[in-house]
Parts: sequence; C-alpha cells; structure tokens
Amino acid sequence: MIPYGKQDISAEDIAAVNAVLTSDYLTQGPKVAEFEQALCDYSGARYCLVVASGTAALHLAVAALELPAGSEGITTPNTFAATANSMAYCSIQPVFADIDPLSHNLCPAAVASAITPATALLTPVHFAGQTADMPALHRLAQQHGLKVIEDAAHAIGSCYADGSPVGNCRYSDATIFSFHPVKTLTCGEGGAVMTNDPILYQRMLLLRSHGITKDPSQLSQQPGPWYHEMQTLGWHYRMTDMQAALGLSQLQRLTLFKARRRALVARYNEALADLLWLSTPIEAPDLSSCFHLYVVQIDFVALGKHRAQVMEELLAAEIGSQVHYLPVYQHPWYSQQYGYKDGLCPVAEHYYQHCLSLPLYFSLSDEQQDKVISAIRGLTECAN
Repeated sequence: MIPYGKQDISAEDIAAVNAVLTSDYLTQGPKVAEFEQALCDYSGARYCLVVASGTAALHLAVAALELPAGSEGITTPNTFAATANSMAYCSIQPVFADIDPLSHNLCPAAVASAITPATALLTPVHFAGQTADMPALHRLAQQHGLKVIEDAAHAIGSCYADGSPVGNCRYSDATIFSFHPVKTLTCGEGGAVMTNDPILYQRMLLLRSHGITKDPSQLSQQPGPWYHEMQTLGWHYRMTDMQAALGLSQLQRLTLFKARRRALVARYNEALADLLWLSTPIEAPDLSSCFHLYVVQIDFVALGKHRAQVMEELLAAEIGSQVHYLPVYQHPWYSQQYGYKDGLCPVAEHYYQHCLSLPLYFSLSDEQQDKVISAIRGLTECAN
C-alpha cells in the first residue's frame, strides 16, 4: 500500500529515543529544552515552546494573546478544523475569508473585506507548505491593529519570498508547527510555538503546564524549595523527552526531507502536465516550499468520474489518496453554531470540489511514484 503520507524513521531516530528510554527522564527532562533551542537556531525566532500537538500550539498561542471574548478572528476555510477551533476555544468567533485560486492560501483582498471593528486576530495557514502572502497580510494587520498567528503546521522547512525560514515570526506574533506522522518532521505527535515576544512566551509557558510555576521570581511566597503555585487556569500540553529526542533527530534531516519532497513534486508536475482534466500545483517563482501535500485539481466532469470513484480505483491499485479540505464552515458544528451557509467562500468551495491529494513523503521511491503516475494517467481508460 502506498499511503498519501508517511513518516520516515531512521536508525538514528530509534537510537535517540532509546537513549531517552534508558535515561533518568522520560518527560520534563533536558531533551525538551534541547529541541526548543534547536528549533530557535533553525528558524531564527527568539523563543520556542514544544507541546503535545499542533492543536495545542494553536490553542496556547490564541489563549496567551488574551483577546476580548466576542472578538472575531479571520482565517482560511481551506484548513484542518483545529485552526478555527483554537479561536472557538477562546470565545473568539472564527470568520472565514476566501482563498487565492492559485496558491489556495488566504487572499489578502478577501481578508481586507472581512475585517470589522470586532476583528482582533488573523490566522493565515501555509497550505500544503506554500507560504501565504505574509507581507500583504502583515501590512493589513498593522493597519488594523490585529494580532497574527501563522499556522505553519504544513510548512516547517519552507521559506518566504525573501529566503528566510518560516518560523522566524517576522510577520507574526507567533508561528506554530505540527509534528504529526504525516508531516515533514515528526515526533509521533507534537507541535511547537515560535515567538519573539517575551511576554507572550511567558504566558504560554505558564499555560502549557496547568498554569503552575515554581519559578521563584514569579511566586507570591517562598516557604521552601518544594513550593509551587497555580496562577492561572492552564492545560497539560507538555511534550515528552521521548518525543523531543525524536524531533531533534528528525530536524537534522530536514534539508534532506525538503530536497526529496521538492524532487517528487517536480516529477509529478512533469509527468502529469499534459492531462487536460488535471491541474498540478503552482508554486510562486520566489518561494522555496517544503511541500507537505501534493494536491491536484481534477475536472471530474471532463474525466467522466466522481471523486469517490477515482479514490476507489486508486485504492484498488493499493494507492492512498485524501481530500484536503472540506471548507471548515461546512462542518456541521460550524454551520449550526454560527449559521454559516454554503457560498460563503466560492473559490474555496470550487477548490474543494476538485481537489485530491496524491502520495508525497520522503521515502516514496521513484518506482512507487511511477506507479501512482501510471494509475492517474490510466483513469481515462475506463472513464464513463
């Protein structure tokens, strides 16, 4: 079976985790701090917190901004639900702006039209690893006094148009990563929040571990070395040392991961370019994306098959595929909770009706990719 996404675990990764398993610390030990420093060194951000998941990273970042309840936050409908959920967790209403038809990222003009006096937050997503137009979105945020969180769950290893790495937070208050197994770099589960803001960092640090601190400089009293106190209502969002050790080891191969993913994307693009019923992803010439997903757009009417038929035929050939994503506001909870209706973001809805993610991961061999390409090209042979 060729899945649409898959982790790559090396002997070095296994040795790194085994070293933790035979050490004194399985969690709350030194590897977490080492991984955080390595992510700062890689990205150029001043501060990093590694956490239990990308969702936890989003939640912490929004909560630490301490925005007024009832505020609005603008994001893309073309994302996993967690992006918008992080706002809902904090009593901020998610507002969805439409996407650019080429990059499938937030359209700055659509964002500008969605801003109201209640807007306090902007959360762009770097979809499939391609960066959103952060200079334009950053300018909008500055003009309207908005906080910005970059959802870079897909984009560790990607660079902005200026060549600097995603995660440096030059355009945002915070940037989050995800380390789920289908992502470029994995910790099994896990995530990270990057920031250059010391106050935001300290708030997130407190919220990550139940709102509890033992830092003598933060305590209201100091009766002894055993003492700790809960200063706010937080969560248990810590990462284990086992996960951090795996992440540290994986981070050493990020350049290799990126090079292979980009090579696979180039092979796909060349092999599928002549199919009139299929469009390959378009990367802006000044970007250097570490592609998390390879998403094609298929004219199913021209092909003569429904998407479910295509996915079933690929599955019969032992090839996995996936759909990224149903517009978030079309999920039942969002339509019921906020009254969102179809037609809210027509570009995103058109994209959703035609998208299909094909296998893309570091260990996908040329032979396996050729099998996928052959299966895609062969879809026309049995078309209705």
